Amino acid sequence: MPVTTTPAAEQTSDSLAEIAYRRIEEMIVTRELLPGSMISENQLADELNCGRTPIREALQRLKLEGFIEIHPRRGALVTPVDVMRQLELLEVRRPLEDLVARLAAERATPDERREMLRLADEITAAAERGDQRAYLSANRAIHDIRTKASRNAMLSRTMGLVLGLSRRFWYAYIQDTGSFTIAAALHNDILRAIAAGSAQDAAAHVTRLLDFLESLTRRAIERQL
Repeated sequence: MPVTTTPAAEQTSDSLAEIAYRRIEEMIVTRELLPGSMISENQLADELNCGRTPIREALQRLKLEGFIEIHPRRGALVTPVDVMRQLELLEVRRPLEDLVARLAAERATPDERREMLRLADEITAAAERGDQRAYLSANRAIHDIRTKASRNAMLSRTMGLVLGLSRRFWYAYIQDTGSFTIAAALHNDILRAIAAGSAQDAAAHVTRLLDFLESLTRRAIERQL
């Protein structure tokens, strides 16, 4: 999917570097770019149809977030997925997700609440079809709208990093379609509670989701031992 430019009047708030970042991150998460593979700015610029500057900025951000290592004169190395790190991420995620859910329930606009209900249906349908890419796309949109609705920019930036690494683990290790169905139902419950303005119910459903994700992570670790 190329990165294309638009006239200034049609530009979205996303910069080209942000668009490039999202596309490269998706390529890493979905294993289009495999762990251990080397990638170059020139190759990415050609594939995404954009200049090297936004690619370079995107790669620097991905380096800071642990997706790649940059080697001078060689390119960028896609890092392996660290399963043990997921337990650390979940420890960080729990209080952050709780706060996002509570704030979103209080601060979401009517349009955001309607979009959450639509996304609840979308992620459920993707899980029922066994469509992992559609599930991950809906999952990302869900987290984006929930963090946006929290109206806390610092919280949104922090969650962006944590959730990106979590998505990579999910795609790499969770192949059981039943797990997607269960997770979709849990996301559905969170979204509907937020849309209804119930901070307490939303937080309770977040706890159930994180408990489920922790159980999946521990099972993945056990399979590696």
